[in-house]
Amino acid sequence: MTETILQTKKNGMFVLLLVLLGYIIAAAALVANIMADVHGVLGGAVMVVTITYLCLGWILLCGLKVLKPQEALVLTLFGNYIGTLKGEGFYWVNPFCTAVNPAAGTRLGQSNDVQIGTGVSLKGENGAQVQINAGGDGSGKRISLKRMTLNNARQKINDCLGNPVEIGIAVIWRVKDTAKAVFNVDNYKEYLSLQCDSALRNVVRIYPYDVAPGIDTTGDGKPDDGSLRGSSEVVAQRIRAEIQEKVEDAGLEIVDARITYLAYAPEIAAVMLQRQQASAIIDARKMIVDGAVGMVEMALERLSENNVVELDDERKAAMVSNLLVVLCGNHDAQPVVNSGSLY
Repeated sequence: MTETILQTKKNGMFVLLLVLLGYIIAAAALVANIMADVHGVLGGAVMVVTITYLCLGWILLCGLKVLKPQEALVLTLFGNYIGTLKGEGFYWVNPFCTAVNPAAGTRLGQSNDVQIGTGVSLKGENGAQVQINAGGDGSGKRISLKRMTLNNARQKINDCLGNPVEIGIAVIWRVKDTAKAVFNVDNYKEYLSLQCDSALRNVVRIYPYDVAPGIDTTGDGKPDDGSLRGSSEVVAQRIRAEIQEKVEDAGLEIVDARITYLAYAPEIAAVMLQRQQASAIIDARKMIVDGAVGMVEMALERLSENNVVELDDERKAAMVSNLLVVLCGNHDAQPVVNSGSLY
């Protein structure tokens, strides 16, 4: 199915005025015939035409269509797709044309869709809030061409190491081909929501939550430093590309995708926090020890160069031990002053 743009002139106001003028003329002609009591073939024909027009002339008004900026209308005539109206204006088309939009009554949670009338709110299996419209006028058949935001519920997914993580994404999308969106899938909004969840799960399972050794996230057979936390931009681009591939046949364009929430699942969050704290303590201790050893070496070299004091190996060992205790300790040192001889 390929989109066909109707090159209909914006003659809706002209047709509206013409129909109203026809009603005025028909009403005047009917009153004139009644008042004049005209008989004969001509008088009877005028009466039939005027009464017929007064009864059926309103059908022409059904062909009037009003479109706002960034709106489209997919039209069918007796089941056949005849084209799409695009561009703001006041149009007149065949009054027997029917506007088609199977997703007109569906409103996804956290989306920029405009709700018409009242409806019933339901919750789908994927956690997305779906609202079914119970009423509304024909304006609900219009398809918005604006960029819209889809923010599905957070998902719990196992990363490549098997750790459950909770992640949520926001997808910026728009309708690119109205014919594909209407006729290739049953409901393009629900279809997009399901494909977003599927693509998110496929991409997240490739990455670890944090950098881990020996993990290949690019598929080139070499370990790399890719992770959900550290490579959020790369992960988001891969999610966007996979969603775009899946919704191409539905006539949708994925403009952007961003990770809005990322955390370990509650059942392992406390354990992972302890692990991160232990790793941070080890790194800090390693830095403290490296610095302390350097300071001890510098102190011994300075004492030796300036001939401040001559120390044998035993007293050097005692000095090194004392300095390391002072520099690596968690508490302030409590010095003991020796007022006697060094020996």
